[in-house]
Amino acid sequence: MTLASRELVEISKFRSPVMTVSTSASIHDTLVKMQINFIKRIVIAENSRPVGIVTERDISRFLENDKTARALNEIPISHVMRKNPISITDGFEDHFEQCTTRMDTFNIGSIVMVDSDGKLVGIVTKTDITKAFSVIYGGKCKVRDYMSEKVITCRESDTLRYALNMINTNNISRLVVTDNNGKPTGIITTNTFLTHSRYFANGKTRTRDYLLPTKNEAELRVGDLVQKEIVTIGPEDDLATAAHLMIKNEISGIPVVNNEKLVGVITKFDVVKAFADAGINERLKVKYKNTY
Repeated sequence: MTLASRELVEISKFRSPVMTVSTSASIHDTLVKMQINFIKRIVIAENSRPVGIVTERDISRFLENDKTARALNEIPISHVMRKNPISITDGFEDHFEQCTTRMDTFNIGSIVMVDSDGKLVGIVTKTDITKAFSVIYGGKCKVRDYMSEKVITCRESDTLRYALNMINTNNISRLVVTDNNGKPTGIITTNTFLTHSRYFANGKTRTRDYLLPTKNEAELRVGDLVQKEIVTIGPEDDLATAAHLMIKNEISGIPVVNNEKLVGVITKFDVVKAFADAGINERLKVKYKNTY
């Protein structure tokens, strides 16, 4: 798809619905809204204007470092949120380029969209960009061009607390799960913990281990949460195919294997980088074509 035809793609086709809470909301309130709406991030807004943003990983990392005894319903989300979220003004044709460039530059997973008065109108996430990439940039690059060869892993036999500590310590969103032979068998993410949490069903707002099982489930291991069927991809495969698989299977990363050996991982953020590069390359082609 050419630059001109790509600009005809409606941004609303890929934009996610935006969920908000106020600065007075607690961590508990925010987590409940995340779980009910199956989302990973929430915009904090006052008077329809975005003042912050928070992800499930931000909350998990905050609680791990917070040494107080406060319960989740006692901690305002304003203590956790990242202030002054990166935004773009709605109404421009080059939304994708603006969003991907900002995501790549600031290493963030979403861009807030505001109107000319600074009021919140939407949000564009890594998932939206990944979906758009799968439609627009088929055949442009291969998985090996953007995959990370450094992969943080855990074993099926590891405890859930160990896996969560690894995620927070390495400031990552996922671990590739392997069996005792090092073969990838799944992926565990912060969202995996959130999805399986009993915290919300039991209404135990006093506990801080909302991502971990209750005491009578303390023997659960990583292998008890991850699905036994795993999506993988090869380094020579089309990156647009990887993007499509992420969207189809509602996952944020895919292990890259070569002859069943784990050689890397490709994530939605890698697709964002590829989208940013593709936009720059197409603009350069147009520029030099018009010059010569």
